[in-house]
Amino acid sequence: MWSTAVGVARVRALETEREDALFRDPLARAFAAAGGLWPSSPPPDDESARLRRLAVSYSIVIRTKFLDDLLRRAVASGIRQVVLLGAGMDSRAFRTDWSERTRLFEVDTAAPLDFKESVLRQERAVARCERITVAVDLREDWPAALAAAGHDPAAPTVWIAEGLLIYLPEDAVEQLLARIGARSAAGSRMGLTWSARGAIDRFAADAVPGSAASFWRSEMPDDPVEWLAGHGWEATSHTLRECGAAYGRPIGTPPRHAEGPGGLISAVRR
Repeated sequence: MWSTAVGVARVRALETEREDALFRDPLARAFAAAGGLWPSSPPPDDESARLRRLAVSYSIVIRTKFLDDLLRRAVASGIRQVVLLGAGMDSRAFRTDWSERTRLFEVDTAAPLDFKESVLRQERAVARCERITVAVDLREDWPAALAAAGHDPAAPTVWIAEGLLIYLPEDAVEQLLARIGARSAAGSRMGLTWSARGAIDRFAADAVPGSAASFWRSEMPDDPVEWLAGHGWEATSHTLRECGAAYGRPIGTPPRHAEGPGGLISAVRR
């Protein structure tokens, strides 16, 4: 399933090549090429499938920009611990201007982290902060592994779960949020991507086997803000449409398609 992270890298590489790019990810093309997705074009399909693919790509671009901004604000507020859950091919350790003493933990299973390291060595990439990889399955005791890697639960942390929750069953999502809360000091922040009700029906029902949507497992509650309040977070929910318009990339100008599989959440620990 981690190969879907390479697909995300391809979308980021395509965005990076735009003149009006919302972000620049200089490593994304290398990840996509190493995974066999660059250069390449999508397989031929019908119009409905093409629109669904565009919707997913649009959501990846908008969520990347949203979480980039959230991280910059968190670090500007004084937070010096960053945890990327299900880090995949995320290259923020290398492409973001971090404050001194920032420690960034990338949590994922060994396979994607090993693949990623091989590409980083090839590209001679140099992190702009202290980067610590934590090879562990998020369904296992990842808090213990994170603690062993040096994460300090007494200091505020900014957590990122990008494109992650939809791949976990509902009980695993609840457990993940409980574990994050247990390691979050007051003032910690969190950025999540959420999947709207009906996303699995609209995007995954007829997904090609092995594609990202074919692995989707769960959707967010109808009221994600209330749900997160129950976990001790003061949250704000944003739709992709709202964020895209704010970034000068409104839906329909182009691409013209449905809104996409979900939205975005920023949260602060009470």
